[in-house]
Amino acid sequence: MRVHLKSFNDVMGMCGGTAAVLRPILCLLLLLVLVRGCRGNGSGGGRILVFPEDGSHWLNMEVILRELHSRGHDLTVLRSAKSWYIPQNSPVYTSITVNPAPPPPGEDLGPDFYTVLMQRSLKRRRMFPVRRFLEQQKDTAAMLMMFHGGALCMISAILDDSDLVAKLRESRFDLMLTDPAFPAGVLLAQYLGIPMVYNVRWLNAGEAHMTVAPTLPSYVPMYNSLFSDNMDLLQRTENFLRYLAILLQEHLVIQPLYVDLLRRHFPPGADLLSMQRSADVWLMRVDFVFEFPRPTMPNVVYVGGFQCHPAEPLPADLEAFMQSSVEHGVVVMSLGTLVSALPKEVTEAVAQAFAQLPHKVVWRFLGERPSSLGNNTLLLDWLPQNDLLGHPKTRAFVAHGGTNGLYEAIYHGVPVLGLPLLFDQFDNILRLQVRGAARVLEAATLTTEDFLEALRDVLENPSYRHNMQKLSGLHRDTPLSPLASATFWIEYVMRNGGASHLRTEAYSMPWYSYHSLDVAALLMALSGASLWASVSVCSRLCCRSSRRKTKLE
Repeated sequence: MRVHLKSFNDVMGMCGGTAAVLRPILCLLLLLVLVRGCRGNGSGGGRILVFPEDGSHWLNMEVILRELHSRGHDLTVLRSAKSWYIPQNSPVYTSITVNPAPPPPGEDLGPDFYTVLMQRSLKRRRMFPVRRFLEQQKDTAAMLMMFHGGALCMISAILDDSDLVAKLRESRFDLMLTDPAFPAGVLLAQYLGIPMVYNVRWLNAGEAHMTVAPTLPSYVPMYNSLFSDNMDLLQRTENFLRYLAILLQEHLVIQPLYVDLLRRHFPPGADLLSMQRSADVWLMRVDFVFEFPRPTMPNVVYVGGFQCHPAEPLPADLEAFMQSSVEHGVVVMSLGTLVSALPKEVTEAVAQAFAQLPHKVVWRFLGERPSSLGNNTLLLDWLPQNDLLGHPKTRAFVAHGGTNGLYEAIYHGVPVLGLPLLFDQFDNILRLQVRGAARVLEAATLTTEDFLEALRDVLENPSYRHNMQKLSGLHRDTPLSPLASATFWIEYVMRNGGASHLRTEAYSMPWYSYHSLDVAALLMALSGASLWASVSVCSRLCCRSSRRKTKLE
């Protein structure tokens, strides 16, 4: 950006006596133009194609999009016509709406589907461990087929639309930003041949680290294992079985779904797993104050908690409610975006426990009002969660265990009482429990007494808040904020046309070479040959010695 300072000085000179008044104002305007110019051209104002996932995944993707928009980038979002959360119209981006084929009967992934999943999850929690494990694998395989079936319908609708594909090619995007939990965005980026950055935590049937970096089940707990990184022999055995189950689901359930699509639209030999590993940078929604340590790769950038920010003022009526708690403070409860309501018996148990507290309670609640609700509890169908957790009156957070909410709790140093219901929520709460910053309850067998005892423990035992505030200090103690780091690496990939120098060649190696089995076979063959040669030489020498002895006799 060029600024003609000579012309600026000439104007100031022509202004005569008014220059002394105008100079500070014009200098301020000039400074604003310079700052805006620098921010808007951090990487040339690139053209970015965005392929997000819906639900809570969209909530954190939108945070990155707003930051990229503020830096002058042109954003285009591909969305389904059936999207729940991704709006068609936005001041931040231009949208392209796709109409995928309708799912088969009984496979509609609407809000009611997640309520059924929750009920099924609670039922499994009451089963014996072996049966629970088997039922969990069966349910996971069925769920993966439904989710990936939806992704397949979406990418098929795009690639089969020649006009849309031509429009996307003509746009000459510099980058694809996608959440690869399901691979529609990955396949489109490969088809268009543009660099790719992931906003990622989950991929295929497990945690994304499993695809990008070595993952040893001896100390890396698998999805839904409920283990820490310090496992005994039986736990390591179960963890290994879960590791095998994830690999089998990936190869036997997921990849076969895309075979026909790859055959129709990609060159011979195209492989889904290789495409998924080809991302230039993986923006991993993980911070190791929360996650257990594990191997990683140079192109993995950890941005866990990038959606967190200082609390903003609450609406006047909500602020008045918070202040009415006086010295006792407030408990905040939210179960996220997917599950509308807990089973009635669980809801009544929670409401009755809340009514016995001297604290005030703000509860994000959808559904029938509990009959045992106390006067101290405020029900809201939506709440400013980050701002409530950052409020000085907030004492505890009752949460289902979604990562967005837990990172906000870590950021603001608020201890957690967990009621995990679905997916990774059980593992997430466990990670905070291991660090002494949370208590976990079993929603399937919850009673008023259990809930009240656990909540009082979190509220009255100072160790929970102390441990969470320690995590908060570690989380904030970074040279660059997670959001700034995410935008830097997105712009880095655009500036350099990719980041292939950060990707390991291990991805192109056959499995037996990756695990050095061919090297082991060669060494065994050489050792065997050497042993055979030594035995042969010794045998011949012994035979010659025996012959000489016989002749001498």
